[in-house]
Amino acid sequence: MKRIRGFSLIELLIAMAIVAILALVAYPSLSHYLVKSKRMAAMQTLYALQLQQEKWRVTHASYASQTEASAHFLPTHQHYVFTVSNASAHQYRLTASAKQTSAQYQDKAGNTACHTLSLDSNNTKTPVECW
Repeated sequence: MKRIRGFSLIELLIAMAIVAILALVAYPSLSHYLVKSKRMAAMQTLYALQLQQEKWRVTHASYASQTEASAHFLPTHQHYVFTVSNASAHQYRLTASAKQTSAQYQDKAGNTACHTLSLDSNNTKTPVECW
């Protein structure tokens, strides 16, 4: 009698069940890291905008307003909306607000919501827990 080698249906189903359980355990952790990486990208964009504001101030009498920044250097982003407020000759505030349709809107660090990040001309970052 010849012996047939291979996997039985039961062995295949057990292997598939193990893979499914591992995927269910890993997915929440993976999605958390994806949200956190998008928050880091927004922070990098805020730092880049801070540099743009300083470049603007070198050749103009004040920092760029929302209108001026939109025309010259404010980016469009899939998950965040970037804005400039309180722009004057001495100060400005940059804000990255997560779009409500994005998973970033649910972003948290501990109990602190991180869907709105801000950076001002004094390098003050809010909310501190998210930075």
